Amino acid sequence: MNILIGAQMLFVAFGAMVLMPLLTGLDPSVALFTAGLGTLLFQWITRRSVPVFLASSFVFVAPIAHGVEQWGIPATMGALFCTAVVYVVLGALVKWRGPGFLHRLMPPVVTGPIIMVIGLSLAPTAVNFAMGLTGNGAERVFPYGEALLVSMVALLTTMLVATLAHGLFRLLPILCGVVVGYLAALALGMVDFGAVQQASWLAVPEFVAPTFHWPAILFMVPVALAPAIEHVGDVLAISNVTGKDYIKKPGLHRTLTGDGVASMAAALFGGPPNTTYSEVTGAVMLTKVFNPVVMTWTAVFAISLAFIGKVGLLLQSIPTPVMGGILILMFGSIASVGMNTLIKARVDLHAQRNLVIVAVTLIFGIGGMVMGNGEFTLQGISLCGLVAVILNQILPAAPATADDLHEEQEYVEDMLNHARGEGDLWERAPPAKGGDMKWPNDLGHQ
Repeated sequence: MNILIGAQMLFVAFGAMVLMPLLTGLDPSVALFTAGLGTLLFQWITRRSVPVFLASSFVFVAPIAHGVEQWGIPATMGALFCTAVVYVVLGALVKWRGPGFLHRLMPPVVTGPIIMVIGLSLAPTAVNFAMGLTGNGAERVFPYGEALLVSMVALLTTMLVATLAHGLFRLLPILCGVVVGYLAALALGMVDFGAVQQASWLAVPEFVAPTFHWPAILFMVPVALAPAIEHVGDVLAISNVTGKDYIKKPGLHRTLTGDGVASMAAALFGGPPNTTYSEVTGAVMLTKVFNPVVMTWTAVFAISLAFIGKVGLLLQSIPTPVMGGILILMFGSIASVGMNTLIKARVDLHAQRNLVIVAVTLIFGIGGMVMGNGEFTLQGISLCGLVAVILNQILPAAPATADDLHEEQEYVEDMLNHARGEGDLWERAPPAKGGDMKWPNDLGHQ
């Protein structure tokens, strides 16, 4: 039974897991391998006590794309390795200062606008893909009319599944959008199977060893601030689902360290950084199978699938308009979560310090502010994260900050109560005993 449920969990995570590497020029087969490996390492560090699955993090889409273009994949992997080391350091600081340390470092007035920047800064990529252009809009890849038709079919499918489907299918909007969009593209002759037909069934993924380049490292490391607070929400989420307090046992410091080690391992093989998947958390709630052994089997299936050569090349044959249609909703959802973070935390934007933090962070991120010269620059999420944290620390009259995670728990319990009112996935959930900083049935991973 655990084996079958493990395969089902991989099915739930599959769409988002492979979409992220496709967006950044990485090998989806490597992403499958590193997701499985990362999950196993996470389970080892947390003593196989938390039923979560780790895979590609969407927070790093823009930084990886910029890093690959600027320094190449090996240097980008070296930078991501160093970013993962920050997770381990944060884990040590949490063990020393307590779980509330991350809240004091990054309260909602900091995390809200950063999350909004993640979604909004990627909007041009989604729209360009949807119109048949390259991500930067410089070249046309597919005819406008056909691309728009396919992208809207994919978008419509994703929206319908996300809003109208029930049970397990509501957890699969991305995968359903990819499948239906792919079939539409196939009907219009936009898919090339040449490479798939020539590939062997069994093949070793194209692993890439990291190299270490200081400008790339300094650019990438600040990005770690954004997914760190997301990690807290993920741990609170699975605590809520299972009725166990994973913040205390195995401890937030262990889960952060496990996440970091998983991402370090991914970088060593050329894969994207890992994060826990809330779609899988939703599936755990739906099935009520809380045994972490299930995720062990999910990891084994992911690793096995990585060595089927035709699967990787079939994924790479997905036309960009298909991805563009799905990303319009996905990136917009991420931005909406950032806005909702500010609303639910009751961040008063009439207070000048709060307004300054949010305004500067948003304009720096969306406007494309770049700081630095020569090879070393800070921009995008890395710049926004650093600026928001610094402003929150240095601006006067900062409000008293809680020394625990009760604000996050209250925020999430409110979200869960709202979701339970919809009477779908969450209606069979156990009574809330924790919280979740993420949104139910989310379409992406900040």
